[in-house]
Amino acid sequence: MRNIDLHCHSNISDGTLTPAAVAARAHANGVDVWALTDHDELDGIPEAREAAGDFGMRYVPGVEISVTWAGQTIHIVGLRIDETNADLMQGLAATRGGRAARAEEMAQQLAAVGIPGAYEGALRFVGNPDLISRTHFARFLVESGVCADVPDVFKNYLVDGKPGFVPHRWATLQNAVQWIRNAGGVAIIAHPGRYHFTDLAFDAFVQEFKQVGGVGMEVVTGSHTPEQYDYYAGVARTHGLLASRGSDFHGPGESRIDLGALPPLPPGLTPVWHDWAL
Repeated sequence: MRNIDLHCHSNISDGTLTPAAVAARAHANGVDVWALTDHDELDGIPEAREAAGDFGMRYVPGVEISVTWAGQTIHIVGLRIDETNADLMQGLAATRGGRAARAEEMAQQLAAVGIPGAYEGALRFVGNPDLISRTHFARFLVESGVCADVPDVFKNYLVDGKPGFVPHRWATLQNAVQWIRNAGGVAIIAHPGRYHFTDLAFDAFVQEFKQVGGVGMEVVTGSHTPEQYDYYAGVARTHGLLASRGSDFHGPGESRIDLGALPPLPPGLTPVWHDWAL
């Protein structure tokens, strides 16, 4: 059985390793089919594709797009995209806009509670200044001893109602899915277990996702528990969605699951790769 990992990040967005180093780790962990899906950014794809070829892995070009829906940030993964598509490139550029101003406001809030220098500190962890994010601030807060680890940061800072949280208006769901489709790709709901919706709201979200052209959902992913694998398998079956699998790896010692370490998809699902020539 192929080991397929279709969600991970490099230092082009908020991961800690270069695209080539992520490819090397995926290969070492037995991954056969691999996608790099950096947040709102395509610049890592050429290096990732070349490295995957060097290791004999099948490479799937991908991206993870930040979306605002009903006041929450949702992530939509695009797979098998053409990274040179103008609509996708322009849409992602617009989505990245505003991150710097947001980051400065986050730093101001942290300074107000006695944590100075957070903006400059976060920048030390940034591979791409256009994509400065909460994860980079979290790494600074761990390095400076404010928190023990990244999950501790998100428990006490940088989330709604805590110091350092600044909302950002991302792409619309319709735009994100359309950019992916225009680039020849397929749109997948990333890690649905991370969102805080009521059952009714989540059902409405999935229905809208399908209406605008979305086709799949991550069922087995690094932030899901084994119980959630089965739960979201049921959701995928109920809504007729294809199922995807991805670690959401960000870096050694920082991610819950390593590249290639997830179990197979539960039975009775149609994988997103069912019609790919693998």
